[in-house]
Amino acid sequence: MQNKGFMNGQTAVVLGATGLVGSALVQQLLNDAAFDRVRILVRRAVDLQHPKLEICITDFSNYEQYRQQLGTGDCIFCCIGTTMAQVKGEKALYRRIDFDIPVNAARFGKEAGFQQYLLVSAIGANSKSRIFYSRLKGEVEEVIATYGFNSFHVFRPSFLIGNRKEQRTGERIGIALFRLFQFLIPSAYKGIAVTVVAKAMIRSARQQQTGLHVYSYRQMIENN
Repeated sequence: MQNKGFMNGQTAVVLGATGLVGSALVQQLLNDAAFDRVRILVRRAVDLQHPKLEICITDFSNYEQYRQQLGTGDCIFCCIGTTMAQVKGEKALYRRIDFDIPVNAARFGKEAGFQQYLLVSAIGANSKSRIFYSRLKGEVEEVIATYGFNSFHVFRPSFLIGNRKEQRTGERIGIALFRLFQFLIPSAYKGIAVTVVAKAMIRSARQQQTGLHVYSYRQMIENN
């Protein structure tokens, strides 16, 4: 694969900027001298200010508005992700968030001339899976790959470690057990800090290697 080098003055667009990975990613991008502009597309206002930051309140079901607010730039970082609890078990709504938003960003972004697309997917993503979540993530990866970005980077973390805004007692217990027994877990399924995922995404964007690249736990922690 060809490494074309990375120029300063880059514009990054972030989807899912208020989530675990997205919020960590935005902070790192704002502190990275290579990026002059960080545009985040969010559903509602966020309490965040920075000279490089552009906040776009976006109705993702309004395709014309979505296309305009995605705008032009260099790299699309997609950290969109919901849960069955958040959509109250509605698979159609789940798909509109986890499939439609990333895929439409790829479509609009390719039309606008973006060169790189960096996607947070999930371990086990497979369009042929019988598991709804894994199948959906696999479908997203496959469809975005067809748009032919110069660089398409897919990150497949397992359990994400970070400061969750909402956390039930059961989740706290689960996290504690997960950390306690992590040494028994195969590397691909180990928990990973959201800051590490974010750093891996930016590092991959900087390397600017052409083609499709997939990163599991081991690749994400290398040189982090």
